[in-house]
Amino acid sequence: MESATQPSARPGESRDSRPRKALTIGAVCKVLGQEFDDISISKIRYLEDQKLLNPRRTRGGYRLYSQADVDQLRTILRMQRDEFLPLRVIRQELAAGRIGGQRERGTRAASSRKAMTLEEPDEWIALEDVLEQTGATPEMIRELEEYDIVRPRQRNGSKQFDETDVEIVRAATELSRFGVGGRNLRLFKTSADREAALLEQLMAPSLRSRSAARRKEAIESLEGLAATCTELKHLLLVRDLRRLRG
Repeated sequence: MESATQPSARPGESRDSRPRKALTIGAVCKVLGQEFDDISISKIRYLEDQKLLNPRRTRGGYRLYSQADVDQLRTILRMQRDEFLPLRVIRQELAAGRIGGQRERGTRAASSRKAMTLEEPDEWIALEDVLEQTGATPEMIRELEEYDIVRPRQRNGSKQFDETDVEIVRAATELSRFGVGGRNLRLFKTSADREAALLEQLMAPSLRSRSAARRKEAIESLEGLAATCTELKHLLLVRDLRRLRG
């Protein structure tokens, strides 16, 4: 059965290294395990949660990886192993189109990736630009501010939003098409606040360490924990929504 997804091996190349058809995450792990000893399902999921991968999902929520996905993952792993590049730099390479197999290009993709990191914002967007980029209305922005869903800052005498706020507005705009308003989004904020409090309790001692290396390691662990929480929430949601299929 497995051989049906593999092409004929090229000279000097393993038969399992170039899958043609879509693969499950377990199959991808097996394919890349020949080159990367430390590859694991959890590591692949982490890279996906960091917006470095975007595999297709079935209606049931299962990941399916194309050849382009596998090639992109292989390149990312090599950049980590051979060039010792941090994920931040790899994201920049991906956004610039210098990593093969990507599905998103341009400033929108780069901004979306930046919004998901714990790094301090390096770009601030004016209200007018947020409205243009997201399709939101001024009334919606005011409502999101009222319920503390977005938190703009006053900079240079005007209201400014960071990349994360912009992506939150974009998601809220999509939900508003189904009648979901700012008041309803308090549910998501309450859940996020509780998760943040839990992770802060777990990582606070390391984050306050005098050792720069320990603080850096704690931030990376914090990003990993956040990714795991995101994965868990998605799985619980999928499980609960299966009942809608009857």
